[in-house]
Amino acid sequence: MPLGTWLKAGTSAAALVLATAGTAAAVPAPAAERSAAQAAAVTLRYDDSRAAGWESAVAAAVATWNANVSNVHLVEAAPGAAAEIVIVATTGWPQATLGPVRPGRQVRVELGSQAVDQGYNKTRIAAHEMGHSLGLPDTKPGPCSQLMSGSSAGTACTNATPNTTERSRVQSAYASAITTLTPAQERILVDAP
Repeated sequence: MPLGTWLKAGTSAAALVLATAGTAAAVPAPAAERSAAQAAAVTLRYDDSRAAGWESAVAAAVATWNANVSNVHLVEAAPGAAAEIVIVATTGWPQATLGPVRPGRQVRVELGSQAVDQGYNKTRIAAHEMGHSLGLPDTKPGPCSQLMSGSSAGTACTNATPNTTERSRVQSAYASAITTLTPAQERILVDAP
């Protein structure tokens, strides 16, 4: 076949691919593509072995974050393995290191019983403090619909789900390749009212 015929055939095929590309975008991605996207997500390990009494709140907070952001995924570290997010129970006010934490680095989340003693919801506390680890600052004062409003939303607030803006900020923090993320400043956020 002459070269000119090959070029025409190749150009026609490229035009066909481009013409159908718009319709392909409306079709949900196959399971294999979704798995690849999940594999591309930044995986952060957490260790709650020193968070006695907070395990179910931590599990609920992790499930909420994993359901609401797609490019970062929280998994429990194997016993004795290194973790990026170290979670401990304390008797003080909840506090956490401001992230976003990166693989191989480490932040600390302190789940303080003083807030629970005053009536604040454990799952909201855990999700809020993990939000700090993922790079979200406080938004105090704020309404209950903002997870990062923390204690300013009052003790009746049990919302442990990040809102659209909070989800978007975490997605942005982990959107770039890990190597392009700048180091986090060591900043502890104490969530006392």
